[in-house]
Amino acid sequence: MKLTGGEIVAEYLIKEGVPYIIGIPGHGCLGLVDAFIGREERIKVLQVKQEMSAVHMADGYYRITGRPLAVFTSIGPGAVNTAIGAATAFVDSTPVLIITGGVHTYMRGVGVLQEIERRYDADFPRVLEPVVKRYWKVDSVRQLPTVLHRAFNQMLCGRPGPVLIDLPMDVQADSWDVNLPEPVTFRAGGRIPGDPDQIARAVELLLGARRPVILAGGGVIASGACDQLREVAEFLGAAVITTMMGKSAFPEDHPLYAWHAGSKGTTCGNRLAASADVLLAVGCRFADETTSSYKRGVSFSIPPTELIHVDIDPAEIGKNYPVEVGIAGDAGSVLAAILEGLKDSSAKRDYERGEYFQEIQALKAQWLKHINRLRNSDKEPVTISRALKEIRAFLDGDAIVVTSSGNTQAQVMQEFPFYQPRTHITTGGFSTMGFALPASLGVKLGVPDRQVVSIIGDGDFMMTIQELSTAVQLGLPVVAVVCNNTGWLSIKDLQMAAFGEERAVATDFLDRAGRLYSPDFKAIAEGFGCYAERVQKAEEIQPALKRVFDSGKPAVLEIVVNREYPFSGSPAVGWWDVPVPAYLARRERYEREAGEEVL
Repeated sequence: MKLTGGEIVAEYLIKEGVPYIIGIPGHGCLGLVDAFIGREERIKVLQVKQEMSAVHMADGYYRITGRPLAVFTSIGPGAVNTAIGAATAFVDSTPVLIITGGVHTYMRGVGVLQEIERRYDADFPRVLEPVVKRYWKVDSVRQLPTVLHRAFNQMLCGRPGPVLIDLPMDVQADSWDVNLPEPVTFRAGGRIPGDPDQIARAVELLLGARRPVILAGGGVIASGACDQLREVAEFLGAAVITTMMGKSAFPEDHPLYAWHAGSKGTTCGNRLAASADVLLAVGCRFADETTSSYKRGVSFSIPPTELIHVDIDPAEIGKNYPVEVGIAGDAGSVLAAILEGLKDSSAKRDYERGEYFQEIQALKAQWLKHINRLRNSDKEPVTISRALKEIRAFLDGDAIVVTSSGNTQAQVMQEFPFYQPRTHITTGGFSTMGFALPASLGVKLGVPDRQVVSIIGDGDFMMTIQELSTAVQLGLPVVAVVCNNTGWLSIKDLQMAAFGEERAVATDFLDRAGRLYSPDFKAIAEGFGCYAERVQKAEEIQPALKRVFDSGKPAVLEIVVNREYPFSGSPAVGWWDVPVPAYLARRERYEREAGEEVL
């Protein structure tokens, strides 16, 4: 069958079961986009208003469905716009196929429109080199079938992540007589099981533990290992904490759930993790926020805590902490093997009768009491904590909540319970502002019958506000809950906490007269064709949410939230290494704290 390069891409994506390709056409990808004409019943082309948003949409779609999407762009700025989305997906290990238009192979280096060529001809792929697992510069249409199946293998096998195919304009239009292979014939099957001897050692350690803690990361969700996680925890009576990417891997109304460790963690999570005798860490990389910047004894005490670290990526094992047992393998396979080993060696513990279980409950109660001052506050404007309490009370148990960065992300992490896997979606390791709204569109594409809400700050919202038009065009009734505090308040709070209350700078949104300034988000949303409301009292939130969802349209609920420190954010726990300038009086305290033993 004779196909152009663009048609080869289209047909191969169809064979892979990819339902959508998302992007913005331009002169550099005309041959590619044209190939999708006549194939609309098998794969749909979706528009966005900024290419970064296309990657975020694909990212959100994968996180809720486990199926990758493709993104297309033109040459030049459109391709460069994907960088933030690619970096977000790369750090959080999410597969996305990015296909960018490229310079004609026979014109490379002459400086055609939008070519980057001063150091190397057609050099754009090196812009994304650090944030994709692999990239290909295609030179001939004959290479495409091989490149495409290799690209999917790289995306999906081992530790997942985004990949890039740079597709020259002439290759998109050239043709070749090709029989496309079935993708399954070029892909490894099964899961990486983990070494049996190391698993046996892990079982022995866990059975001897008196204060076991399980740290679940995003790898647990990616592997679909949440049931195995719960069974292991219940067999041992282990406290379960999660990373930001692992949040929702374990039901957060379960008595063994102990929230989170780290600088965006909780008092109960930090206390239990730091005092564990055995820590089973699964599918996580021990990033600085989870570990309180590795300050010994604040979140973890490794050693003397004996660490069992399970990860699909061997490079993560032993990277930040020494291990007693390191197991390279798939989270689900390894947890299942550990569970089998536990059952073969011992009876299930009656953990609810033990002192350790009672300690877990007491520490959790202390944490909830600690945050209830903000969650139950009647302040006007409402605190973010109280707003989150009202939102949680309204939403269905299986609603999906998407966050980006800032106070809303941190407080959803600390205060907002989730009950089912893949219901909490956030940009974890890259903490990307502008992620939540477009990612929520991708989520809604994947689960059209469930409630999908992005909870975001006003600054974050304005970074991708244009995607409200995408939501309206595609008929995706997502709800954006915008917590408006008229500034970059998470950074302002950090400035005041780390440097002093008089050191806040460049974080309030002010006009030239020095007055607080905010756009009229309600009017803007309505201008896009959305339903919109604006509230600022706690008792207004749930009735407004009902009207928002009943509208059946893409919607914006603007909640004016309190910006008075410390009611503007959440309680600080753990420790985070924020260097203080030498000219500030607080430098001495910082040096004293930072000088204490880490790692």
